[in-house]
Parts: sequence; structure tokens; C-alpha cells
Amino acid sequence: MPSVTAVDLLLWIGAGGAVGFLVVLLVEGWRRSDYSPRRHPVSALALGSRGGIQRANFAIAGAAITAGALGVAGQGTVRMLVLGLLIAVFGVALALSAVPMDPSRGYPPGAPAGDPDPPSRAHRIHDHAGAAVFFCLPAIAMLAVLLVPGWWFGAVSAATALWLVVTLGIWSRAWEGDSPRAGLAQRAFIVPGWLWLAGLFAHLAIGGPS
Repeated sequence: MPSVTAVDLLLWIGAGGAVGFLVVLLVEGWRRSDYSPRRHPVSALALGSRGGIQRANFAIAGAAITAGALGVAGQGTVRMLVLGLLIAVFGVALALSAVPMDPSRGYPPGAPAGDPDPPSRAHRIHDHAGAAVFFCLPAIAMLAVLLVPGWWFGAVSAATALWLVVTLGIWSRAWEGDSPRAGLAQRAFIVPGWLWLAGLFAHLAIGGPS
């Protein structure tokens, strides 16, 4: 039985962080009677009496994915170092997303129907961190097409990158238009994207670079 190296362990931590993030947000969204996963963004889960759960989810998953990024960078090649650095930016930005957004668009109950005007400093930090998360992930998938070994994983990465670009556009328009399906559009980006990232970590832990 092959031994698990420190690099492999970091990669598995990253994979667990990505999957764990999805489990928590899906369960939290389902459990809250005043929250609509179809309408409300994932970040709104960080508000309200149970908001600490999602804030911790952002912080812990971000830290775990950053650890996974160190595992990618530690694969011993320049190409993996480049990919690992970009994943680290994603992980740190995800952790910073634990800084909560302002109550808005009717959530939590009693919040203003519109966006905060002016937004708080915490809200601005959250927005900037979120932008880094949403723009980094498609770029990571695009780079993986060129940098990660395995033709089949390259094909999956290419399809994922295309999906992320398309759903990012849909989510952006839904959010700007205050669509009642904005939360659903965001999850169409997040769920496949985070699963792909977990798959990337697992692929490298199992196969290693070539």
C-alpha cells in the first residue's frame, strides 16, 4: 500500500474543503424556513441567527482549499506552481468571504428590499473577495486544460471552464436584475465548480504530475 505524503495530505484536505463547503451550504439553505435557495445568494446564509455556520464554512473551506493549493504547488513542476498560486488566491478570497455582506434584498426578514446604500466596509470587502472567487475559478479550470496531466481530465476541465464562464454570465445578469432565480443561477456555478476543484485535488493526489 503506497504511503501518503505530506503533499498528498494537503491535496486531500483541499478536496475535503471543497466538498464540505457544498454540503454545509446545501444543508443550511434547506434547513432555513425563511431562506430561499432559488432566490437568495449563498452569502446571505452568513446573516441571521445561524449566520455563524456559513461564516465558519467560508473560513474553513477557504483555509482547506489554500492548503490544497500548497499541495498543487508542491508537485515539483513550474506549471503546478503557477496553478497552485492561482488556487491559493481563490482559497484566500473564499476565506475572506466570511466577512459578511450587509442585510439586503429582503434577507434576513426585515432587511431592506434593495441593496445597501452606501454599503458598509464589511460589505465592500465581501464583494471584492467574492469577485476574486468567481473570476478565479474559470481561470483555474482553463489553466488546468494546459497544465494538468491526463487527456480525459483536460477534456473535463475544458467543459467545466466553458460551463463556469456561461453560468457566471447568467448569475451576474440574474443578480443585477434582482431575479427571483438569482440563487439558483449562482448555485449552477458553485456546485459544479467546487466539485471540479475537489476532483482536481483528488486527481493530483492519486496520479501526481507527469
